[in-house]
Amino acid sequence: MRQIEQQMIDAIQQGKCWHKDNTEVYTNDNNASLVYLHGNHIATVTDNDVRIFDGGWQTNTTKSRLNVIINEFCDGVTDGVFQKNYQWFIKDNNNVVEFESGYVFK
Repeated sequence: MRQIEQQMIDAIQQGKCWHKDNTEVYTNDNNASLVYLHGNHIATVTDNDVRIFDGGWQTNTTKSRLNVIINEFCDGVTDGVFQKNYQWFIKDNNNVVEFESGYVFK
């Protein structure tokens, strides 16, 4: 895990607003942590779920940030985002579906 990703996870866990370089965490009044990459919303983490977005850019960096969040707050073995033949997919409890921006991991 990259240092910036560890700092992002720490901010989410602590419920703190944080930013560094191209990544930002904003915690709202409902204790939801909203994660931004290059100003694009890529994830929302609450006590009950993780909602992921591609922010309009399906890049390796976006995928990396999402997978770090999923590994920390979901099950990193059965859940994740991956790419095959230039197309993104979501693995949720080992079930594979096409990537859908706004997908919710419970």
